Amino acid sequence: MGKIALIFPGQGSQTVGMGQDICEHSETAKQIFEEADATLGYALSELCFHGPEEELRLTANTQPAILTTSVALYAALREKLPLTPDFVAGHSLGEYSALVAAGAMSFRDAVTTVRKRGIYMEEAVPAGVGAMSAIMNLERNKLDEVCRSVSKAGHVVEPANYNSPAQIVISGHAAAVAEAGEQAAEAGARRVIPLSVSGPFHSSLMQPAAERLKAALSQVIVHDASVPVVANVTAEAVSSSAEIVELLVKQVASPVLWEDSVRYMLNQGVTTFVEVGAGSVLTGLVRKVDRKVKAISIQDTQTLEQAIEQLQTLS
Repeated sequence: MGKIALIFPGQGSQTVGMGQDICEHSETAKQIFEEADATLGYALSELCFHGPEEELRLTANTQPAILTTSVALYAALREKLPLTPDFVAGHSLGEYSALVAAGAMSFRDAVTTVRKRGIYMEEAVPAGVGAMSAIMNLERNKLDEVCRSVSKAGHVVEPANYNSPAQIVISGHAAAVAEAGEQAAEAGARRVIPLSVSGPFHSSLMQPAAERLKAALSQVIVHDASVPVVANVTAEAVSSSAEIVELLVKQVASPVLWEDSVRYMLNQGVTTFVEVGAGSVLTGLVRKVDRKVKAISIQDTQTLEQAIEQLQTLS
């Protein structure tokens, strides 16, 4: 039998209404949202369920909202099917959901930390200075070369997310990102899509946020992971607490090696990926890496029931 990986989405998968359905059907999921509200001191659940969308889109709100929705869905899954995955992984912010699932971090510590992480990322670069764009269908080495040729002091652009063979996101100073986008199009990219984000995430411009996050993580208890966590920064499995913390700090200002992480898990024998959280972005990215692999998305009660049926046939 093939191995199973649980994967958790990051920023960009948020939608008003997320988590509401599972809370209406699962007391365990509801308790996770109640714990988030009590820990953060404001009604995050209300923001997730009813919006307004512009509030939910603020990075400092989005990050705890996505984490809480993922952990609530994971808790509901565990209640019905006590599944121990072979690997866990998360895209950017989603790595914190993966760490909660792997027992490396308590939910309370994770939700507090990602709230701070969101604030630090928003404050690292003044609004309008940075930008991000998705580059579609351009080979990695060509885009890496474009970024290197455009970048200079005060005009930085870097690969931020290696999402799939067809999609790489670049990040940096707004003018440099625009210039690299033009050069990428000339080099053969099919499309260049500017992203509506509040900052140049996963670029070296986020280093001030990484330094502040390091201080915040020193206040948190991180355990060794009970399940291997495939880290964004290395695209390899880690389980020691010291290494987990070090990589979480690096992750803020380093590219997310998502495609590489999926390939690593495939090479380790993973045949089923289960995305737990709002949306199904990662399910789509996994299929772009390997069409034959089984990819399941759990977003609400209905998809949870369907996923359990499929997973039970595997065991």
